[in-house]
Amino acid sequence: MKKGIVFLLLMVLIFSFTTMAFAQEMTAEEAALQHKNAVTTLIILAVAAVLFITEIIPLAVTAMAVPVVLNLTGVVGAKEAFAGLYDTNVVLFAGMFVVGAALFETGVAKKIGDTVVRIAGTSEIKLAFGVMFIAAVLSSVLSNTGTTAVLLPVAIGIASSAGWSRGKVLMPLALAAGLGGTITLVGTPPNLLVNGVLGTAGLREFGFFEFGLIGIPLTLAGMVYLLTIGRKLIPDRPNPQDEFSKNEDADVKEVNPTKQFIATAILLGVVIIMTLDIIPLHVASTAGALLCVVTGTLSEKQAYRSIDWTTIFLFAGMLSLASAMDKTGAGKLIADYVIGVIGQDASPYVIMTAMFFLSAGLSQFMSNTASAALLAPIGLAIANGLGASPHAILMMIGIAASCAFATPVGTPPNTLVLGPGGFKFVDYIKVGVPLIVICYIVCIIVIPIVWPLY
Repeated sequence: MKKGIVFLLLMVLIFSFTTMAFAQEMTAEEAALQHKNAVTTLIILAVAAVLFITEIIPLAVTAMAVPVVLNLTGVVGAKEAFAGLYDTNVVLFAGMFVVGAALFETGVAKKIGDTVVRIAGTSEIKLAFGVMFIAAVLSSVLSNTGTTAVLLPVAIGIASSAGWSRGKVLMPLALAAGLGGTITLVGTPPNLLVNGVLGTAGLREFGFFEFGLIGIPLTLAGMVYLLTIGRKLIPDRPNPQDEFSKNEDADVKEVNPTKQFIATAILLGVVIIMTLDIIPLHVASTAGALLCVVTGTLSEKQAYRSIDWTTIFLFAGMLSLASAMDKTGAGKLIADYVIGVIGQDASPYVIMTAMFFLSAGLSQFMSNTASAALLAPIGLAIANGLGASPHAILMMIGIAASCAFATPVGTPPNTLVLGPGGFKFVDYIKVGVPLIVICYIVCIIVIPIVWPLY
């Protein structure tokens, strides 16, 4: 733990000294301001990381302190600092928490859980595999955030009926949703982005299912890990006493079939609308939440209590840091430093390795779309300089950007299960880092075979 903290602080100092080259590209005044803001952002990132890991103060408090400090130091304006509070993902989270609570309040989640357990048994491995398989398949063509949000109450119901800790199914749910997004072109934004870079350069673009040539092996390897070693690394803690816990047995004394039908219909309606992309995800979830209250499926107070505010504030607060890293060039500083260390004439495998961990590393704290957008042009330029095919390097960058498994803020599914699963920041590090390494091993073996470098 101490070594990790020292490493983070040393990286901040290193980045501070590498900003001179970055500053030469602008006017003196602009460069000075950009230099100051980039360094400030990296320092805030380092401090936030230390606080997240140690949990000296609550995660939500640390997260919401980030936009405050970014604004007070002049890195971003007040409106931009707190833009995360009205981000569409935050609205989606809140809406689906309410819809999920309706399933618990009426007993539907418990009923589904009992049915699944009756069919599949109480085997933790079988049930976890079932949840991961469904999450991965749905996430390959749908939003992984929407998939996780929809499956969350069902997964909790299964865990409750089987009699084991929620974390054992919620962590695999979130990570499998992230892995599933790598299977198709539309599974996750980085896939579309690297494809766009190829198209802009006049090169052959990846096919819709071409990503599956690496995405499927990656997903299968990840699932095997999560069912074996990873399962043992997931903490076996008592379920948190949130609104889901209070409602798990709410229908035991009095079951209302009408309310069960309405709650189920609302959830199915939301899923269908999300699937057909009729309206935005956050609008669909909000409409579903409103219907839950209007129809009397749950009360207004229950709806308020069902929202996990730690999840909301953690995600909303850290969005400002992701934006600041992109806006100030802090992410570019990190990329330039790494490229400067390895050199642009290094072996293609060294380049691919560096690009993978750089892309995956940046995605732990900033948007995976932004990470891919930052690195894809760099990867293309390096490939051209080496005389190598850019497809392998760009695929490496795109896939790595989806490997945001080591922090609860790396991707919305991770954040979504944080509160309901009773996880701590370090839990994601323990489970996510080995998964990232496994993904790298699969990528470095498979990608050069499918997309030859020369």
